Amino acid sequence: MFFILIREWILAPFANHSLFHNFIRQDFFVQFSGSMGGFLWLFITPLVHIIIYSFVFSYIFQVRSVEGFGETAFVVFMMVGYLPWFAFAESISRSTGLLLEKAPLITKVKFPVQIIPVVGTVIPYLTHAIGCSILLLYLATQGYLNWMWFYLPFIFFFQFLFALGLVSILSALSVFLRDLQQLVALGVTIWFFLTPIIYPITMIQSEEIRNIFLLNPMHSFVALYREIVLQGKITFIHLQIIIPVSLLTYFLGGWLFMKIKQAFGDVL
Repeated sequence: MFFILIREWILAPFANHSLFHNFIRQDFFVQFSGSMGGFLWLFITPLVHIIIYSFVFSYIFQVRSVEGFGETAFVVFMMVGYLPWFAFAESISRSTGLLLEKAPLITKVKFPVQIIPVVGTVIPYLTHAIGCSILLLYLATQGYLNWMWFYLPFIFFFQFLFALGLVSILSALSVFLRDLQQLVALGVTIWFFLTPIIYPITMIQSEEIRNIFLLNPMHSFVALYREIVLQGKITFIHLQIIIPVSLLTYFLGGWLFMKIKQAFGDVL
């Protein structure tokens, strides 16, 4: 039974590719419809956040460069970790409303509802991949380009799987536990500050506490992006964390979603 559910979960976007593409196209453009800024908001929102954090840490806390990253400006160091996080945070934040927003469709039309969390995860990663590509293009012109960059899609893919697993769990449980919307919003904020994004891990003096950060998979993702892009290397302890955690989360989230999806129509 477990493997049957997992098989249906994995194959759903491919077996229903027309419906999947329609959902992607609709959800991608609807976020800009009626907006004067349109696609510019893809860049304005993270840019404003980056400017604020850069001002606070570069000029107030006087963090000019980061230990181990040579003369790399702090704002570059921060952006390399912040933009992938932004995609992750948005997908998690939106997860609790995915099924609730499509409740009329779920209760009236029979279709593979398991594609909804996939679409809900693809959209943030698709939109923010544009910003990440622009950043990488800029860094390539500044001399950071190296052959290790070929690993970036690999890391990005596993981060997507990790996010998709969490989105599946949260979207499914939010049908029965409506308070999850507030809890997830609070949890994403706490998670952000517990991940070395706007501060380097070297600011933490205790090695014991640094090791505790390895329990946070997003720390390993952010560390890998920075190592690959800015240093041209990989610390394998981070790979040993993200690969099994991402796969486990993806399969566990898919299994849970498929297990309880039959009850969605009764509750919604």
